[in-house]
Amino acid sequence: MIISRAPVRISLGGGGTDLESYYSKYGGFLISGAIDKYIFISANRRFYNTIRLGYSKTEIVDSYEEIQHGIFKEALRHVQPHDGCGIELVSIADVPANCGLGSSSSFTVSLLNALHAYNRDYLSQKQLAEEACMIEIEKLGQPIGKQDQYISAFGGITTLTFEKNGDVVVDPIKMSDDAIDELERNVLLYYTGIERSASDILSEQNEKSIKDESDVIDSLHQIKKIGYDTRNAFENGNLDKFGELLDVHWNNKKQLSKNISNPFIDSCYEIALKNGAIGGKIMGAGGGGFFMFYAPEKHDLLTRAMKEKGLKPMRFRFDFEGAKILFNMKK
Repeated sequence: MIISRAPVRISLGGGGTDLESYYSKYGGFLISGAIDKYIFISANRRFYNTIRLGYSKTEIVDSYEEIQHGIFKEALRHVQPHDGCGIELVSIADVPANCGLGSSSSFTVSLLNALHAYNRDYLSQKQLAEEACMIEIEKLGQPIGKQDQYISAFGGITTLTFEKNGDVVVDPIKMSDDAIDELERNVLLYYTGIERSASDILSEQNEKSIKDESDVIDSLHQIKKIGYDTRNAFENGNLDKFGELLDVHWNNKKQLSKNISNPFIDSCYEIALKNGAIGGKIMGAGGGGFFMFYAPEKHDLLTRAMKEKGLKPMRFRFDFEGAKILFNMKK
């Protein structure tokens, strides 16, 4: 049996500039943080010469061509078990699907890591991230960027630079332990209870970027600059500045699509600002999922206000290990 895990993430600055439609013209830059909420995949040799998949549904099929789940299908097409026997793959998640924390890409990274370990074939973090990008973006045609796969593979609080040719430069941020502890204390996550697919919002942003629509391009330029400013704030230990940048980021992010926010989300945001938050934003593409706020004090007051709006708090710490094989005992 193989058990792998890969962390989900919170985007801390520059998010959205990892789409090819943007970085291929202007280059992208962002800061992402892996957190200790994981997607787990177990892989085990099956007695029968069939494939059994366990996720929100159960599939038992004779070959990967019959699989309904897109990521499972493409991953098994790409990394076929060498022993020629049946295989059982089961996924377990710490967070809901479509929650804005990059769980789909974490699933892909964790699954590929498990399949390669099953074949006794171990990849570098970069190879793992690139294979996950290939499956999600090239094979499945998802209108997403490369942030989620890379941060899930590498972990940490990390800057990602997206070159125009598609290369990704990974550089851990230079923060003191005290600054990391302070960031963990003051960044608060709340689940809105709204599940949404990122595809529609990102497709709209992608199309506008391809057409070079000035309002979207200008907002993405500003968001990229916020990423650089956030790096400076982190490395200088000026975390309240990060909170202020989050507010600017959120107002720019809302210019990318009319579906990123709605009256309920706007109401939650305004209440958060009145109850201790300096700034915040919806994670991922927007429209629902998790809110992230930066609040240097009055944590109890903010949490009480968010609970009154029906939002559920989720405590976390940063993950500095990235994708990992937890257990490996293949017979």
